[in-house]
Amino acid sequence: MLGFTLDIPDYIDRVKAELDRLDMGGLRTLSDLLFQAWKDGRFVFIFGNGGSATTASHMAEDLGKTCQGKLHPADPTERRLKVLSLTDNTGWLTALGNDLGYDQVFVQQLMHYAGPGDLAIAISGSGNSPNVLAAVQWANAHGLTSFAMTGYDGGKLKRLQHAGLHVALDDMALVESLHLVAAHWIVDDLCARMNGHGRYAG
Repeated sequence: MLGFTLDIPDYIDRVKAELDRLDMGGLRTLSDLLFQAWKDGRFVFIFGNGGSATTASHMAEDLGKTCQGKLHPADPTERRLKVLSLTDNTGWLTALGNDLGYDQVFVQQLMHYAGPGDLAIAISGSGNSPNVLAAVQWANAHGLTSFAMTGYDGGKLKRLQHAGLHVALDDMALVESLHLVAAHWIVDDLCARMNGHGRYAG
């Protein structure tokens, strides 16, 4: 972990350097996929473990609250982005983990909700989490588009994904931080695009 050896100025400099290396093409692809899902009325499912689980929850909350067809949350007629984090139903997660195995906690939820044309966003620093891989394998076999956010060497997930954002770092904390920075830009970009604001005005 970088914080073991780097003091604050050096750590911040390293964060800045890694931000400069962030895959802008992957960021734009995810924003495009989310925009298309919104236009087509498709569902978006986000999932991961540990810190990546909280990123999934955070991203789903931001997308659901912020990204609407009009910036009027009280308007019941506006088009909404159909987005769910598969990390948030504690009862269901623990029942699935206890009864079927932890590798089933995401894929079983997809079997209930997902259909062809939907978008699955898988977040895994290592790219080798069995429950994430099982969900992506099922998604790919059932007509969903899979997008992965990975770190380290990308693991098996990078080979399974249809598209992705890869942070090539061997430091989990920094990988997770950059994933969250990316998620915040995506939310802003998608909201602006939906509403014709900023660089999408006119």
